[in-house]
Amino acid sequence: MTTPATTTAAAGASTTATVAVIGLGIMGLPMARNLVAAGHRVTGYNRSQEKTDQLVAAGGQGASSVAEAVAGADVVITMVPDSPDVEAVVTGEDGVFAHAEQGALWIDASTIRPDVAVRLAEQARAAGVRPLDAPVSGGEQGAIDGVLSIMVGGEAGDFEEARPVLEGVGRTIVHVGPSGSGQTVKAANQLIVAGNIQLLAEAVVFLEAYGVDTDAALTVLGGGLAGSKVLDQKGQKMLDRSFEPGFRLQLHHKDMGIVTAAAREAGVSVPLGALVAQLVAATVARGDGGLDHSGLFKLTQELSGRTDG
Repeated sequence: MTTPATTTAAAGASTTATVAVIGLGIMGLPMARNLVAAGHRVTGYNRSQEKTDQLVAAGGQGASSVAEAVAGADVVITMVPDSPDVEAVVTGEDGVFAHAEQGALWIDASTIRPDVAVRLAEQARAAGVRPLDAPVSGGEQGAIDGVLSIMVGGEAGDFEEARPVLEGVGRTIVHVGPSGSGQTVKAANQLIVAGNIQLLAEAVVFLEAYGVDTDAALTVLGGGLAGSKVLDQKGQKMLDRSFEPGFRLQLHHKDMGIVTAAAREAGVSVPLGALVAQLVAATVARGDGGLDHSGLFKLTQELSGRTDG
């Protein structure tokens, strides 16, 4: 049994690269900013010019097309919402594969279906581009702080070459296997996170029903076996009923679809995951897809017949 390669971010990495970032949303923009701060030469492309302007203000460069962004880039990072979005920006006559430099590294930091990641990796290699599927975990704050957890699928040598760039945006960076493996591990991550959020929501509703000092309760729970990053990052949001998106429910809904489909394909039973997937779907269907995924609390509260007024 082999031990996966792991790296921890080192400040002031000496290797710099020319990096194109395609997709400057909630996660992509802070990642691009951190790459600039790490000394890389960063060009960004986004459908919304406002986001590109923010990167320029941080010291990066803006591009008006994918082709312009990737011209001369050593590394191309895509960070877009879903499998069709990734396919749209990397394939076709205007895509990454048609315009990237031969031998360039393509790092897809999006969260997409593992089978799509494998298929696109094959197309990338045929085009002379070296693919890594490298979805991230840590949410918006993790992206801002540059402490994301990154699970990477692809060739080990390509992973090593990408290390200095990945260290600019993450803290825990692990090569988990061949192409598609990063997306498989990310699916497992989203399964665990969704389950934790739902149970945290149920716990908060339970505590409030008994009139407990919920701030004190979450403090002591966080110090024991019930403690988790989900509790640390999402508990106060539930107490404050503050669901500004760090990671939108509609995206977690998409991710739970990836989990349940991949589990079915593998013949794996995920009964609790399937239930949470339905709760996420119901929350999105009722119009709350734009909320942070901690917004699962709203549906949980209503299922108990409790409202805030």
